Amino acid sequence: MASVGESVRVMALRAGRGLDRRLTELGLNIGTEVMVSHKQSGGGLLLARDGTRLALGSGMAQKVLVMKLEQYQ
Repeated sequence: MASVGESVRVMALRAGRGLDRRLTELGLNIGTEVMVSHKQSGGGLLLARDGTRLALGSGMAQKVLVMKLEQYQ
């Protein structure tokens, strides 16, 4: 899992059709770059993208596969 302050790129969504669609509608598409701005002890994340913040619960966050940007390039 990514650390606070890290910028990552979404590589895959390992979710069912409904959650996959919901994440995509929220702007969390494959290839999207986001920054982890806050982590909760239970596994929830607050992501930042283009001035927008997106909160994911631990179950949703575990289904989003990311790669650190410096590893991707």
